[in-house]
Amino acid sequence: MVRSPRPAESPGGPGARTRVGRVIERHRDGSPFEATAAYCRAVRSGRSIAVSGTAATAPDGSALYPGDTYGQTREAFERAVAAAQALGADVRDTIRTRLFLGPGSDWREAVRAHREMFDGVDPANTTLYVAGFIPDGVLVEVELDAWVTE
Repeated sequence: MVRSPRPAESPGGPGARTRVGRVIERHRDGSPFEATAAYCRAVRSGRSIAVSGTAATAPDGSALYPGDTYGQTREAFERAVAAAQALGADVRDTIRTRLFLGPGSDWREAVRAHREMFDGVDPANTTLYVAGFIPDGVLVEVELDAWVTE
Protein backbone atom coordinates (compact mmCIF):
# COMPACT_ATOMS: atom_id res chain seq x y z
CA MET A 1 0.00 0.00 0.00
CA VAL A 2 1.32 3.43 -0.94
CA ARG A 3 0.34 6.54 1.06
CA SER A 4 2.48 9.47 -0.02
CA PRO A 5 0.49 12.71 -0.42
CA ARG A 6 0.92 14.80 -3.54
CA PRO A 7 -0.45 18.23 -4.42
CA ALA A 8 -4.05 18.54 -5.67
CA GLU A 9 -2.83 19.61 -9.11
CA SER A 10 -0.91 16.36 -9.53
CA PRO A 11 -2.15 14.28 -12.47
CA GLY A 12 -2.13 11.15 -10.32
CA GLY A 13 0.29 8.56 -9.08
CA PRO A 14 0.77 6.90 -5.71
CA GLY A 15 -0.85 8.81 -2.87
CA ALA A 16 -2.35 11.49 -5.12
CA ARG A 17 -4.92 13.71 -3.47
CA THR A 18 -8.39 14.23 -4.82
CA ARG A 19 -9.72 17.74 -5.42
CA VAL A 20 -11.17 17.72 -1.91
CA GLY A 21 -7.82 16.73 -0.40
CA ARG A 22 -8.61 13.09 0.39
CA VAL A 23 -5.61 10.79 -0.01
CA ILE A 24 -6.02 8.08 -2.62
CA GLU A 25 -4.39 4.79 -1.63
CA ARG A 26 -3.29 2.33 -4.28
CA HIS A 27 -2.56 -1.39 -4.18
CA ARG A 28 -0.49 -3.13 -6.84
CA ASP A 29 -0.23 -6.91 -6.96
CA GLY A 30 2.57 -7.22 -9.48
CA SER A 31 0.50 -8.03 -12.55
CA PRO A 32 2.63 -7.43 -15.64
CA PHE A 33 -0.26 -5.40 -17.05
CA GLU A 34 -0.14 -2.80 -14.24
CA ALA A 35 3.08 -1.21 -15.50
CA THR A 36 2.21 -1.69 -19.17
CA ALA A 37 -1.15 0.05 -18.88
CA ALA A 38 -0.39 2.39 -15.91
CA TYR A 39 -3.06 1.21 -13.49
CA CYS A 40 -3.37 -0.32 -10.01
CA ARG A 41 -5.17 -3.49 -9.01
CA ALA A 42 -7.18 -1.50 -6.46
CA VAL A 43 -7.68 2.12 -5.41
CA ARG A 44 -9.20 3.51 -2.22
CA SER A 45 -10.57 7.01 -1.72
CA GLY A 46 -12.22 7.54 1.64
CA ARG A 47 -14.51 4.58 2.28
CA SER A 48 -14.76 3.55 -1.37
CA ILE A 49 -12.55 0.84 -2.90
CA ALA A 50 -12.56 -0.07 -6.59
CA VAL A 51 -10.81 -3.20 -7.81
CA SER A 52 -9.75 -3.28 -11.47
CA GLY A 53 -10.58 -6.07 -13.87
CA THR A 54 -8.86 -9.14 -12.46
CA ALA A 55 -8.17 -12.43 -14.21
CA ALA A 56 -6.52 -15.68 -13.20
CA THR A 57 -3.10 -15.13 -14.74
CA ALA A 58 0.41 -16.38 -13.98
CA PRO A 59 3.31 -13.98 -13.25
CA ASP A 60 4.26 -14.09 -16.94
CA GLY A 61 0.73 -12.99 -17.89
CA SER A 62 -0.47 -16.34 -19.24
CA ALA A 63 -3.85 -17.74 -18.25
CA LEU A 64 -4.15 -20.11 -15.29
CA TYR A 65 -6.66 -22.98 -15.28
CA PRO A 66 -6.97 -23.28 -19.08
CA GLY A 67 -10.53 -24.06 -20.14
CA ASP A 68 -11.82 -24.01 -16.53
CA THR A 69 -14.41 -21.25 -16.04
CA TYR A 70 -14.97 -22.13 -12.39
CA GLY A 71 -11.24 -22.21 -11.54
CA GLN A 72 -10.54 -18.93 -13.30
CA THR A 73 -13.52 -17.19 -11.68
CA ARG A 74 -12.66 -18.45 -8.20
CA GLU A 75 -9.00 -17.40 -8.55
CA ALA A 76 -9.93 -13.99 -9.99
CA PHE A 77 -12.35 -13.24 -7.14
CA GLU A 78 -9.83 -14.42 -4.54
CA ARG A 79 -7.30 -11.96 -5.99
CA ALA A 80 -9.85 -9.14 -6.20
CA VAL A 81 -10.96 -9.66 -2.59
CA ALA A 82 -7.30 -9.81 -1.46
CA ALA A 83 -6.63 -6.48 -3.19
CA ALA A 84 -9.62 -4.89 -1.43
CA GLN A 85 -8.44 -6.37 1.88
CA ALA A 86 -4.99 -4.85 1.34
CA LEU A 87 -6.76 -1.47 1.43
CA GLY A 88 -8.79 -2.22 4.56
CA ALA A 89 -11.92 -3.96 3.29
CA ASP A 90 -13.47 -7.26 4.29
CA VAL A 91 -15.29 -9.54 1.85
CA ARG A 92 -18.50 -8.44 3.62
CA ASP A 93 -17.80 -4.85 2.49
CA THR A 94 -18.29 -5.84 -1.16
CA ILE A 95 -21.23 -3.90 -2.59
CA ARG A 96 -20.92 -4.64 -6.32
CA THR A 97 -19.34 -7.27 -8.53
CA ARG A 98 -18.98 -7.61 -12.27
CA LEU A 99 -18.36 -10.83 -14.18
CA PHE A 100 -17.09 -10.52 -17.73
CA LEU A 101 -17.34 -13.82 -19.59
CA GLY A 102 -15.41 -14.51 -22.77
CA PRO A 103 -15.89 -17.00 -25.59
CA GLY A 104 -15.89 -20.58 -24.36
CA SER A 105 -16.84 -19.70 -20.79
CA ASP A 106 -19.70 -21.36 -18.92
CA TRP A 107 -21.84 -18.81 -17.09
CA ARG A 108 -23.16 -21.48 -14.70
CA GLU A 109 -19.64 -22.24 -13.48
CA ALA A 110 -18.84 -18.54 -13.13
CA VAL A 111 -21.91 -17.84 -11.02
CA ARG A 112 -21.22 -20.96 -8.93
CA ALA A 113 -17.82 -19.50 -8.00
CA HIS A 114 -19.47 -16.12 -7.32
CA ARG A 115 -22.06 -17.72 -5.04
CA GLU A 116 -19.38 -19.58 -3.08
CA MET A 117 -17.39 -16.37 -2.54
CA PHE A 118 -20.27 -13.99 -1.80
CA ASP A 119 -23.11 -16.09 -0.37
CA GLY A 120 -24.59 -14.05 2.48
CA VAL A 121 -22.88 -10.87 1.25
CA ASP A 122 -25.09 -10.74 -1.85
CA PRO A 123 -23.60 -7.70 -3.61
CA ALA A 124 -25.19 -6.07 -6.62
CA ASN A 125 -23.91 -7.92 -9.69
CA THR A 126 -23.68 -7.54 -13.44
CA THR A 127 -22.68 -10.48 -15.63
CA LEU A 128 -21.84 -9.87 -19.29
CA TYR A 129 -20.49 -11.76 -22.26
CA VAL A 130 -17.65 -9.96 -24.05
CA ALA A 131 -15.71 -10.62 -27.26
CA GLY A 132 -12.50 -11.69 -25.51
CA PHE A 133 -9.59 -10.86 -23.22
CA ILE A 134 -5.89 -10.17 -23.13
CA PRO A 135 -4.14 -12.63 -22.84
CA ASP A 136 -5.41 -15.57 -24.85
CA GLY A 137 -6.92 -18.32 -22.74
CA VAL A 138 -8.60 -16.04 -20.21
CA LEU A 139 -12.26 -16.96 -19.95
CA VAL A 140 -13.31 -14.66 -17.10
CA GLU A 141 -12.42 -11.25 -15.72
CA VAL A 142 -13.99 -9.83 -12.56
CA GLU A 143 -14.27 -6.45 -10.84
CA LEU A 144 -15.55 -5.49 -7.45
CA ASP A 145 -16.38 -2.39 -5.46
CA ALA A 146 -16.37 -2.21 -1.68
CA TRP A 147 -17.57 0.32 0.87
CA VAL A 148 -15.65 0.25 4.13
CA THR A 149 -17.91 1.22 7.01
CA GLU A 150 -15.23 1.71 9.67
